[in-house]
Amino acid sequence: MSSNKRDLLTILMVFLLVILSFATGFLVNELIETRFGRGPFNDMGDEFSVFWEAWDRIGNNYIGEVPTNQDITYGATHGSIRVLDDPYTLFVEPVAREQERERLRGNFGGVGVELSRDEDGVFILEPIPGNPAEEAGVLSGDILIAVDGHELTPETTVQEVAELVRGEEGTQVVLTVMHEGSDEHSDITVTRATILLPSVSFRILPQDEGIGYIRLSKFTGESGEEIEEAILSLRQDGAAHLILDLRQNGGGLRDAAVDISEHFLDGGTVVFQTSKDGDEQEFVAEKGEIAEGLPVVVLVDEGTASAAEIVAGALQDRERATLIGSPTFGKGSVQLVFDLSDGSSVHVTSARWLTPNRKQLDQQGLQPDIVVELTQEAIDSGVDEILERAITFLQQG
Repeated sequence: MSSNKRDLLTILMVFLLVILSFATGFLVNELIETRFGRGPFNDMGDEFSVFWEAWDRIGNNYIGEVPTNQDITYGATHGSIRVLDDPYTLFVEPVAREQERERLRGNFGGVGVELSRDEDGVFILEPIPGNPAEEAGVLSGDILIAVDGHELTPETTVQEVAELVRGEEGTQVVLTVMHEGSDEHSDITVTRATILLPSVSFRILPQDEGIGYIRLSKFTGESGEEIEEAILSLRQDGAAHLILDLRQNGGGLRDAAVDISEHFLDGGTVVFQTSKDGDEQEFVAEKGEIAEGLPVVVLVDEGTASAAEIVAGALQDRERATLIGSPTFGKGSVQLVFDLSDGSSVHVTSARWLTPNRKQLDQQGLQPDIVVELTQEAIDSGVDEILERAITFLQQG
């Protein structure tokens, strides 16, 4: 074959390969768009040129340490979402997202301690009753010195310590602690287990043995069953009235709010949910009312939000409970949570909640039936004026 023919054949093959590559790329792009859809921000390449141009200049000239590409991506995502001016649409990084999942599940693999850091940077342990740390000998107020031989320093964060302590169920971790009042260190070996994070505490009030008190701190996947157990136990102990304390409860799972409301309602609407396209969904109580016949007071304040407002609003509108305290926070919106490829997530406000009487919760909150203005004197002396007012109300009822 002549050299001219070989050159012509080579040119033809290269041309065919280019055409084939173009066609393949086009088909793959179409496949991706068919699978995931074309979003409004898929074609913003040119608009981002300034962003990368700026970071190129920073990378070449900045005197300090330049963040990693991942840190830059996370920072850009956080910053761009703030443009929406919606405090509930947000980006959650991987570690925080996993911790969020654990809180909402109501359990995780660990040793069962609450970890805090005092003003001097010392890590303090508080064992959760009935969990492995307490059983292994960790005491309330113990100072944590090291985890598996890794000494904790002033630069160590609470999140880093939590990651060291947590692990697979059945594995062991050595906590080096110093008991309160002691100068000596002790190594305590703890076997990790599935840790239940109780959201409910309850008791018969010493001021009146006919009143059962239930404190709900958050709404998790376990909360509905915990509330049911609390009501049944208090009824068995002779409670003729109930106080449900939702103060400083920032909410959680909507389904948990519906489940809890069912324990106090004999059917009917719990909450309406309106979405972006105008669709409305009604959530109703379906289970039997286990608190039937018991007068109920719900305690609320400015920290009562989200799912806690669903419960308080449902019981108030349905005339099942009297709300006592101060106006609630007003967080009545729904966030869809989309998990991303690296374990992070984006939470997107997609709907709002209305009470059974169609009062908007978002940015408005609930007005108590009985408003209690806290006095500085009561705060200084440790008197719970809202609880005391609720007791008086039930006794007079």
